[in-house]
Formats: sequence, structure tokens, C-alpha cells
Amino acid sequence: MPMPTEEGVSRLVAGLVAGRGFDLEGVEVSTAAGQTRVRVIVDSDETADLDSIAELSSEVSARLDEADDEFGAARYLLEVTTPGVDRPLTADRHWRRARGRKVRVRLRPGVTPPEPGLPTTFEARAGALEGDRIALVLGGKRAPRLVTAGLGDIERAVVEVEFAPPNARELELTGGVASGRPPAGADAAEHTATTVDASDSTEGTME
Repeated sequence: MPMPTEEGVSRLVAGLVAGRGFDLEGVEVSTAAGQTRVRVIVDSDETADLDSIAELSSEVSARLDEADDEFGAARYLLEVTTPGVDRPLTADRHWRRARGRKVRVRLRPGVTPPEPGLPTTFEARAGALEGDRIALVLGGKRAPRLVTAGLGDIERAVVEVEFAPPNARELELTGGVASGRPPAGADAAEHTATTVDASDSTEGTME
């Protein structure tokens, strides 16, 4: 019995996701305890609310239902979800959406840090993206200061979870939190809509 594949799901839903104003950030297919799970990860410049994710989930479910020639009658659990805060920042749009948020940055081997004495792995607050360089605010609340780093010099970067707001000077240097994104220091829950076998009722959940 054919099962969904990451490549096949991506091909089928990419246009639908884009038409709804979302970016397709990835597709994950996994099987555990005899249950196949298809996870479609989407994001947008604006904060995605649960209703929007649930509507998209229903449309993705219907699209996969139509793909009988590829997936047959295989049962699977479909999840349409927004990325968690630990999603690596790998594209320009990720950095734009992370403006104002605290990030953990690891530089590539051999790269000179943007400030003397700074280790190759450090925390900063993401600022504005200008071409291929990202502004970073170092020093936290005590001594915030602005530096820049080339995106090509960064090996890995992820947003850090925050439960306390930054000070005003930090946010001023970053240019503020990106429009439509949750405020720094008040991390929002991941939004997920789940559909069983793309034929049962869809229920929205907050995770």
C-alpha cells in the first residue's frame, strides 16, 4: 500500500499553501507504532491564527485525498503547523521575521567574530537584514550595542525562548519586533491543526 512521501506531499500542496499566503517551510513524514504522521510546516509574515491554520489543514487534507494514485487508501494523521521557536534561521525571510527576538548564533569555523573578544557561539538580538548582512544587538540589557555579521559567516542560528521582555534600548537598536510577529518576551504557542486520514473531522489544537 503506497504511503505519503515528503517529496510527494510537498509537490501536491506547495501551490495551495502559497495561494493561502503561507510559505511551505517543510514536510515531515514519520511512522511510529503503526501510525503514519504527515506534518506540513508553514509560516507567513503575519501571525498565523488557529482558524487560518485549520482552514488550510482542511484544504491540504482534501488535496491529499484526491491523490489516490499516489497514496491509495493509506491511513495517516495530517498535521498542519507553524514552526516552533527552535526552527533554525536558514533563509532571509526567517531573519526578517526574527527581528527583535533573541537568537543564539554559531559562526562558521575560521570566521572572525563581529566584535573583538566575542566567542564564535554567542547570544544576540536580531536586528534588520540589509542585503546579506544581519544587524545584531550584543550586550543584553546592561550594555546594548549594534554590530553586523554576514549571513554566509553564520553556521547555525536559532531563536531563543524568552519569558521576560527586552529593554527599550535593545528593541530600539533592532528596529522593533517584525510586523505581525509575537512580541519578544511573550512567546506564543505553536499553532497546529490535525486531521485524521484526511477524511474525518478536523480539530484545531494549541500545542
